[in-house]
Amino acid sequence: MDNTENKEKIGLVGTLDWIIAALIIVSVIGFSVETLPHLRPTTRNILKGIEAFTVLVFICEYIYRIYRAKRKLSFIFSFYGIIDLLAILPYLIAPALDLRSLRLLRFLRFIRLLKLARYNQAIYKFGRALVYAKEEIIISFIGTSVLIFLAAIGIYHFEHAAQPEVFRSVFDALWWAFATFTTVGYGDVYPITTGGRLFTMGVLVLGLGLVAGTTGIFASALMKVSGEPK
Repeated sequence: MDNTENKEKIGLVGTLDWIIAALIIVSVIGFSVETLPHLRPTTRNILKGIEAFTVLVFICEYIYRIYRAKRKLSFIFSFYGIIDLLAILPYLIAPALDLRSLRLLRFLRFIRLLKLARYNQAIYKFGRALVYAKEEIIISFIGTSVLIFLAAIGIYHFEHAAQPEVFRSVFDALWWAFATFTTVGYGDVYPITTGGRLFTMGVLVLGLGLVAGTTGIFASALMKVSGEPK
């Protein structure tokens, strides 16, 4: 009898988790639809009703989790506790702010997507992998940032005289450096001198190596997480 009751409780919790996850997705989609121009007032009212309902559910969930937590303060200031609070905070304090601040609060509603990490094992493993490899990723990020800045200085040296209106300063060259290092290469800013083109080739090769290296670090961490016992 006890086993049957436990299975029923586990099944109910799983169903509620799926409902909450679905509401998160519906809420974010609703926010995206609100940005469409020329929406009918009826549609906006429906979206507001959906938003109010989802926020009410999130508030109930937040209060319930605080009630069930053995260490309430620890939960409130934990990662998930903060995410749960940020998911409902914009809706609660928006009436007290002017319209200029409201835009930022509306953007913060996308924080709700982070709540999905609580209900999805794959997202959870993704987060764990980031924690495992955080030191290597931070070092890689710092090194990449330094190299991007050096690349901006280099391309400015080669191209400033030939394209003074494009590469006006090192800070203008940062856009080119970032797009080139990430191998995106939008093509809106590009070198025309021989030295600049040769320099760009070197930056592209280095960028490919950095992207592959960072990806390898994260992939290794993800394999470790996947091998952990559940």
